[in-house]
Amino acid sequence: MIQIKNLTKYYDDRAVVDNLSLEIKPGTIVGFLGANGSGKTTTLKMIVGISNPDGGTILIEDKPATDTETKKIIGFMPELPSFYEYLTGSEFLAFCETLSRGDASFTEKRAEEIFKKVGLFEARDVPIRGYSKGMRQRLAFAQAIVHDPSYIFLDEPLDGLDPIGRKAFKQFIKELKSEGKTIFLSSHILFDAEELCDEIAIINKGKLIYTGDIPGFVKGKKLEEQFVETIEKIER
Repeated sequence: MIQIKNLTKYYDDRAVVDNLSLEIKPGTIVGFLGANGSGKTTTLKMIVGISNPDGGTILIEDKPATDTETKKIIGFMPELPSFYEYLTGSEFLAFCETLSRGDASFTEKRAEEIFKKVGLFEARDVPIRGYSKGMRQRLAFAQAIVHDPSYIFLDEPLDGLDPIGRKAFKQFIKELKSEGKTIFLSSHILFDAEELCDEIAIINKGKLIYTGDIPGFVKGKKLEEQFVETIEKIER
């Protein structure tokens, strides 16, 4: 269980996340939806312990997000991942696994499993500087799951992918759910969220405006249509 209460973050005296409260149930896929600049990435960074909130609390399995033990059970794929370009995919993944677990338990078998899962097996020994955008997205996903976390946070994981890549990523996410993982998925691609998510949380200008299942929000309409109408009504 993830419990977020009264989460607040200010930039230059402006609340980019404003008193946000949310609970994420175990074993679900929750879509965190909002327009660009709505506060999605800032919220995600606070949940995974990269950025400190100015107010509120975040508990993952009743422990703070910044707790060392908590970090071992969460995985994070940022919207704009960075890599050590001179490392191979295998070297980078081993490095990330050691950072996540705090030991050197990574095995060649585990590496092969991950690379096969994300479709990078043939490129695992290629330096990252030779990876395409799609390959980098796959490697970023691989580092988020390499240590077998229970909670996985994905920031715009489908952005910029071609149709084949998008299909593969959605299958990865469905497989993780089938393994009992909890997935918090930030996106502005509403069609994908409608296909993948059990529940959604919608943020607009830092404020949470809806949380619950998709049918309860759309009321018979398409998610994109209802989302646009809702935001436009707020903006009037």
